[in-house]
Amino acid sequence: MENGSMFFGSKGDPGAQPLATPMSVIERGVYRGPHYYSHTPMIRIMLDLGRLEEWPSDRIPGFADALLELLPGLDRHGCSYKRRGGFVRRLREGTWIGHIVEHVALELQTLAGTRMTRGKTRSVKNRPGVYNVMFAYGEEEVGLLAGRTALELVNSLLPPELQGIENLNRVHEIEGAFDLGRRMDALKRLVRRTSYGPTTQSIVDEAKRRGIPVMRLDAGSLLQLGHGKYQQRIRASITGQTSMVAVDAAGDKNFTKTLLGDSGIPVPKGVVVRNVEDAVRAARRLRYPLVTKPLDGNHGRGVTIGIQNEDQLRFGFAEAQAQAKGRDIIVEQNFAGNDHRILVIGGKLSAVAERIPAHVVGDGVHSIRELVQEVNRDPRRGEGHEKVMTKIKIDAHVTEYLGRSGLTPESIPGAGQIVYLRATANLSTGGTAVDRTNEIHFDNAEIARRAAMIIGLDIAGIDFICPDISKSVRETGGGVIEVNAAPGFRMHIEPSEGAPRDVARPVVEMLFPRGQRSRVPILAITGTNGKSTTGRMVKHIMRYTGCTVGLTSTSGVYINDILVSEGDATGPRSARLVLRDPTVEIAVLETARGGLLREGLAFDEADVGAVLNVSADHLGLKGIETVEDLAEVKSLIIETVSRNGSSVLNADDPLTVKMARRARGRIIWFSLNGGPDMAAFLRHHIEDGGTAIVREPGHEGGTIVQYDRGVRDVIMKAGDIPATLHGMATFNIANALAAAAMCIARGVSILTIRAALTNFRSSFEQNPGRLNVHDAHGFRVIVDYAHNAAGLEALGEVVKGLRHRYKRSIGVLSIPGDRRDEDIRELGRIASGIFDELFFLEDPATRGRPRGEVMNLLQQGAIEGGMTGDRIHLIAGEAEATAAGLHAAGPGELVVVTPTEVDATWQQVISFERIESATTKRPSQLVAAE
Repeated sequence: MENGSMFFGSKGDPGAQPLATPMSVIERGVYRGPHYYSHTPMIRIMLDLGRLEEWPSDRIPGFADALLELLPGLDRHGCSYKRRGGFVRRLREGTWIGHIVEHVALELQTLAGTRMTRGKTRSVKNRPGVYNVMFAYGEEEVGLLAGRTALELVNSLLPPELQGIENLNRVHEIEGAFDLGRRMDALKRLVRRTSYGPTTQSIVDEAKRRGIPVMRLDAGSLLQLGHGKYQQRIRASITGQTSMVAVDAAGDKNFTKTLLGDSGIPVPKGVVVRNVEDAVRAARRLRYPLVTKPLDGNHGRGVTIGIQNEDQLRFGFAEAQAQAKGRDIIVEQNFAGNDHRILVIGGKLSAVAERIPAHVVGDGVHSIRELVQEVNRDPRRGEGHEKVMTKIKIDAHVTEYLGRSGLTPESIPGAGQIVYLRATANLSTGGTAVDRTNEIHFDNAEIARRAAMIIGLDIAGIDFICPDISKSVRETGGGVIEVNAAPGFRMHIEPSEGAPRDVARPVVEMLFPRGQRSRVPILAITGTNGKSTTGRMVKHIMRYTGCTVGLTSTSGVYINDILVSEGDATGPRSARLVLRDPTVEIAVLETARGGLLREGLAFDEADVGAVLNVSADHLGLKGIETVEDLAEVKSLIIETVSRNGSSVLNADDPLTVKMARRARGRIIWFSLNGGPDMAAFLRHHIEDGGTAIVREPGHEGGTIVQYDRGVRDVIMKAGDIPATLHGMATFNIANALAAAAMCIARGVSILTIRAALTNFRSSFEQNPGRLNVHDAHGFRVIVDYAHNAAGLEALGEVVKGLRHRYKRSIGVLSIPGDRRDEDIRELGRIASGIFDELFFLEDPATRGRPRGEVMNLLQQGAIEGGMTGDRIHLIAGEAEATAAGLHAAGPGELVVVTPTEVDATWQQVISFERIESATTKRPSQLVAAE
């Protein structure tokens, strides 16, 4: 690159004006479940390429070669060509920087120890040069750091004229200038810190193989397997069924020996001492060789075996004392033989491994210390329990043990000479394992099995010493020296020699016997309008079946009828709250657009998914520009329905009808247009034996009917549902159709549905913020959360149906400020055709708009709809506007309030008292001037 200026200008015109805007991170997100772009959890980085939009990779000399030199593993990426070398081909043909960042982030995670392969990069509609860069991750923190490192690495390979990234800390904050080596070290450390250990990972893999949901509950290894009442918890190999009494018993090694010895289990004789002189006196009685160890130790820490004299005894006592939590030290007989770990799960023997102490094999050239360094280069060895074997460390224990044979770490053993570094064979100190599962003698297996059951552990690691595991210790001598709670699995999963044993399977089968459920039924609901009411109806019906129901909704999370978390709870965090609750037997999850776009779903599949409708709302946000885009987002619910589940769709909505081709499970349609007005496709569906819930025409809202397998069954009269206001609230009839369809999908009887819906009222207590009626002030007040044009039109049909009963109707209305201008004006226009007088309010949180703009746009729409300005009042503040609307109402009139703060508004309505002085003012005089 001799002339850096060649990198400026637009594509195809090197002489054009420079593009000065550097690459910039706009936002980042973490999809923790299925989402709009994929069903794979992914990190998303929204990236504005700025000037780099004009510079695909083939236009940057040397870029591809430099990248491949640093990350040769990119050659394995198939990319769109779906074969090795596919990404490199794209790189050389020319691809954009965002796409390159995606692949680099995947490769960096693979190099750090968590192999990831899935990703995608998509341009953002109507925003040239802006891309959503997405890639899979194993652990969230690792994925975010990989994303930042990928951006830094790609940026470092660009010519100076094109370098620069703004807002990089939005991805992940880390100190220090970019250095690939340091970043990779940090990434590997993070992988070690956040990844599961071998034991936990094996159980997670087996649970997922069985289709059992896995939820991580903390930063460590505490996991929930399953949902709701069916859940089980584990931490490594400690389960929720593990007895605390048994763990305490196993932790007291002397008590363990006493309990086992009294039950006929062969154990070594020994005593507990508190000082070294008592240990020396005990040794004279017990006779050498001996073992010293802490009373409360584990993982072989502080254990010294094969003690032959007093000096070694004093050393062993000091080592034990250094590792002991208390003062008590065990001095016991040393069983002769090989060290074995016998794994007992659920009272059955699952695996046997012979453990061999850490050792090196001499070559006549290198010292013991150098041979240890060579052994530690084995990629299977790591720090602690991160890998299948642990690195060997030369410490005082090793030095003392070598000294027994007249050796030091600097000694050079002869060629082929095996030098053991420790007497103990724990994997945590560098030992290795040989599988002996098929060699164990029945007597030895039975002794180990009984030992686990006597202590009371559901999962136990039995330390068993004997000369030959294939012969009975009744003949050869030896026996049980310890019973361990929380035994590690890695020696069985990947032994150094012999066959690996699938020891996670019996753990999962113990927790979830074949045929036992692990999931609660999930009924997920989405749509533009009606989600909350439908969800509450479904919960109400399911309560009649005797189930404990968890519900997420716009007003909070409910377990049965108890509000356990208040506020808008329609996202994945609230769904996880329900799925974690140990009492829940069925989950009814209202699922809104915001959570889907922000984080995805909290579950991998639903038993019933329902899309109620799709209409213009929240457009222009998060890349969702059209109702067709919105339908794509909401269709995720029915795409994640299980194979044996059901997708419930609205046959009256063209956009939900189109979703049928993507729906999984069987399709159940619902429709307000039964009888002669029934759509032809729906009639064919019914004639083919499909299931549909329809409203057939008739008095007071008509009749709700089920069609299934060619049989017509009447469920109930629509007007018999109190929430429909004798059939006038058509939108609540539609909600009842959807609720009935979802419950029928779960096998609920028509009788139960009828009984439940007959008692479902649109009261504040039962359905807050949805067509709540109050009649105590001489006029009627309706409080309803109609927050978009379609919702207001539906509410308007009710108001128009009631018009003959009231002298005048007053609307107190608003709309969130993040809606498009045209959507705000449209709501004002619709309101002008419904109400005689309007109070437009503005919430203090204007969502980025100048104060007063929302009200002015609503006013413009109302005037365009034909309402005169003297009947329109603009008031800043929900409480103030509500008060003005209530004061403006006279006897026999109707006030409709569509609040944001539903609870506060309802309390304001029921506690309203007319202030006489206020009634003498015209409503326009109550305007809060800005």
